[in-house]
Amino acid sequence: MREAGRINASALAAVRELLQPGVSTADLNAAAEVVLKKHSCISPFKGYGEPPFPASITVSINQELVHGIPSSKRKLKSGDIVSIDCGTILDGFVADSAFTAGVGEISPQAQTLLNITEEALNEAIEKMRPGNRTGDVSAAIQKHVEACGFFVTREYTGHGVGRQMHEGPQVPNYGKAGTGLPLKVGMTIAIEPMVLVGTAETKVLSDHWTVVSADGSLTAHSEHTIAVTEGDPLILTVR
Repeated sequence: MREAGRINASALAAVRELLQPGVSTADLNAAAEVVLKKHSCISPFKGYGEPPFPASITVSINQELVHGIPSSKRKLKSGDIVSIDCGTILDGFVADSAFTAGVGEISPQAQTLLNITEEALNEAIEKMRPGNRTGDVSAAIQKHVEACGFFVTREYTGHGVGRQMHEGPQVPNYGKAGTGLPLKVGMTIAIEPMVLVGTAETKVLSDHWTVVSADGSLTAHSEHTIAVTEGDPLILTVR
C-alpha cells in the first residue's frame, strides 16, 4: 500500500503541474494515466459503478464536489478551483488520495476554502491513533469546518481502503467524539473532508456521477490514505 500510495502521489503531482487555463480535463486524466502505466498500475475508478466511470481520475470544478467526469470539451479557466481524486491499484493493493487547487488567481473566498479543507484533513489525521475511534476523526473534521462557517457533506464519507477501494469502516465528515469503531494498529483508512461554502446539501447531475452543491456554491475535497501505527499516523499517499 505504501508503494501504491507513492505512485498515487506521483500521478497527482503530474496532474497538478498541468493546472492552467486552457487545459482540458481529459488532458489531466491522460497525464495521470501515463504515470499509472509507467508503474504497471491500474485505476480502481475506471469501469467502477453503473454506469461505468469512464476515466482513471475524477475532475470536479468549482461547485462540483466529487466524481466529475474528465472531458476533452471541458477546459480550465483562470479563477477555477479544481478537485482531483486518484486511485491506484498495485499488486492488488489500493491507495486513494485527492487535492483541490486553484487555476491562476483565485478569489479570497476560494483560497480560504482550500485552506480550511486542508486544515480539516490535518486535524483528522492527528486523530488516527490507536485508542481513538472513528467518531473522533469525523468530529475533528466537522468541528474545524463548521467553526470557520462552512459545511461538510452528510452524504459522502471517508472509508477503509486496502484490497478494495471501498472497505469498512465508513468515516463520515461529521460525528461525535468517542463513538464509532475503535482504531487499531494496521488499519488503513482514506480520510477525505468534503467542504461546501453555502450548504451541506448536494445533488447528482444527469451524467449519474457528478455531485454538485445544491446552491451552486464553491466546494473542495482533500484526501489521504492513512495507516494507524503504534506511533504517529502514517500518510501512505504523501505528495
